[in-house]
Amino acid sequence: MKQLWSPWRMEYIERNANHSKYCVFCEAIKHEDGPENQIVYRGENVFVILNRYPYTSGHLMIVPYQHTDSLKLLSPATRNELIEITAHAMEVLDKTYHPEGFNAGINIGKAAGAGIADHIHLHIVPRWNGDTNFMSTIGEVRVLPESLEDTYYRILKAWKEIST
Repeated sequence: MKQLWSPWRMEYIERNANHSKYCVFCEAIKHEDGPENQIVYRGENVFVILNRYPYTSGHLMIVPYQHTDSLKLLSPATRNELIEITAHAMEVLDKTYHPEGFNAGINIGKAAGAGIADHIHLHIVPRWNGDTNFMSTIGEVRVLPESLEDTYYRILKAWKEIST
């Protein structure tokens, strides 16, 4: 299997514990879109990227290009596009995975659970009744029915079929 480019790899994270100058989102946008950087869409002010550590298949993040930890520092145009692209992403996920619901939200600050607190982003997680199992509850492990590369291509195909 082809080794995917991944600044998120554990050894990289551990080697670069001081994240003040490094941002996984800012790094991802420097690379050509594909299964390596997991970006499925680039808008004017925001982009859509798969979560490298998804809760479910299809877990997306809507990320502003602007590196900031605050919604209030984003322009009104960026905040508007963030919500419009979120709605479009939910339509794409509906077509691709047929979820029974969604979790959509922004964790602002480490205390709120933000894994990448310096660069604000909105999570969209497709959900199904009963999708929590003992693996994630007891074992703290997530089991996904498809690879991230397969998820990338499925979402990319649906994104292109449903115009923004």
